[in-house]
Amino acid sequence: MNGVHDMGGMDGFGKVEPEPNEPIFHAEWEARVLAMVRAMGAAGAFNIDTSRFYRETLPPHVYLSSSYYKKWFLGLEEMLVEKGYLTREEVAAGHAMQPAKALKHGKFDLANVERVMVRGKFDRPAPAPAKFNIGDRVRAKNIHPATHTRLPRYVRGHVGVVELNHGCHVFPDTAAMEQGENPQWLYTVVFEGRDLWGADGDPTSKVSIDAFEPYLDPA
Repeated sequence: MNGVHDMGGMDGFGKVEPEPNEPIFHAEWEARVLAMVRAMGAAGAFNIDTSRFYRETLPPHVYLSSSYYKKWFLGLEEMLVEKGYLTREEVAAGHAMQPAKALKHGKFDLANVERVMVRGKFDRPAPAPAKFNIGDRVRAKNIHPATHTRLPRYVRGHVGVVELNHGCHVFPDTAAMEQGENPQWLYTVVFEGRDLWGADGDPTSKVSIDAFEPYLDPA
């Protein structure tokens, strides 16, 4: 979706300023939010792409004024309400007010924490041969879905060159909507900076993105 989260190429946000010696968490609640998101995902309440989509749907003024883990928290809250695991009344009260909705994968204990915190594998068997080869020129489709996509706005409609083929992987666009894994080939595509940013762009810059096959047409 064309949300405020897709900031690539946008002006007015200033430089990215890395924090020296940045800690993993700035406060204890951030660690708890990470744990809740990973635990509920592992228990089958949602998948990683659905989780990302709910963060993307935060209102722009909320998204821009929220820290990283506050976005995670607000997205989790909205997702669990919409999926029936919480009610807004329970959120306001701060405790359960009715029996909990059953989770797909039940409960897990301390012995499963390491498994839960390790990201799963998303590569899948290929349903068909790859359409593109390394060195092929491809054009990113000019799409504007209202749902989740991993194709950034700034490359849409532009031509790049396939640099790598990563094999077949779960397609986030359908997974986020819980419409199945729909495995698709995944490529690294390289774009010239001038092609993306015009005459004002740095002529020495190149931008690489990972793009799924449905995002691309032959150029």
